[in-house]
Amino acid sequence: MFTIGEFAQHGRVSVRMLRHYDATGLLHPAHVDPASGHRRYTAAQLARLNRIIALKELGFTLRQVRDIIDEKVGAEELRGMLRLRRAELESAVAAARARLVQVEARLRAIETEGCMSADDVVIKSVPAVRVAELAATAASLDPADIGPVVRPLYEELFRRLDAAGVTPAGPGIAYYEDAPDGGIAVHAAIEVAAPPGDGAFRVLDLPALDRAAAIVHRGSMDAVLPTVQTLARWIDAGGLRATGYPREINLECPDDRADWVTELQAPVAEA
Repeated sequence: MFTIGEFAQHGRVSVRMLRHYDATGLLHPAHVDPASGHRRYTAAQLARLNRIIALKELGFTLRQVRDIIDEKVGAEELRGMLRLRRAELESAVAAARARLVQVEARLRAIETEGCMSADDVVIKSVPAVRVAELAATAASLDPADIGPVVRPLYEELFRRLDAAGVTPAGPGIAYYEDAPDGGIAVHAAIEVAAPPGDGAFRVLDLPALDRAAAIVHRGSMDAVLPTVQTLARWIDAGGLRATGYPREINLECPDDRADWVTELQAPVAEA
């Protein structure tokens, strides 16, 4: 048998933690000396300790861990709990990665201040285009607010187009407007040649832009900030003003978002 210190060393936990597990009923010593109170553990108890630590790291409370370990939770319920926790962790990891991308984008925007290249922006006219679209509202133009809104919109739009037998005739076009409640109206659109839809999606003609300042962004739209600010500085330096939010034309959208190619088209006029 092991002393509490030896068992803690073999289990890679603290003595304090073992005492806490004993007090909460998670892991009692195999033997307690009635005279000295010294705790003794067996090697077989390492298996229970490993399960406790693993379940704690999955985010279960100590009460949930005790119920699971003591088989008060059935196998199917346990599988469901583990699947749910896995989904929660995957979502948290994805959110953390998105935040990291946005922090890096903000850092690049700061690093490129004053390094704007006029060759990155062109003035062009944009013809009117017929699109099918779905719309929803985001809290702001922050990529952290836009991404969770626009991505599901496009997924649902493609599903409805397919169900209606409508084939896209051109690239996706995301555009934005101020919403009445102070948020941002997000329009996930795609070019089509179809007549007005049956209500499953909206079909409309996006108006032409007589004069637009355009720049190409390469990479995930979560990291679009430096490109947006380069475009804004170019517009200001040219004595122009933006008359609306830039449209986002999805030129290339492979599975890896790092390889996306998107053109931003900001309508402009003389300042």
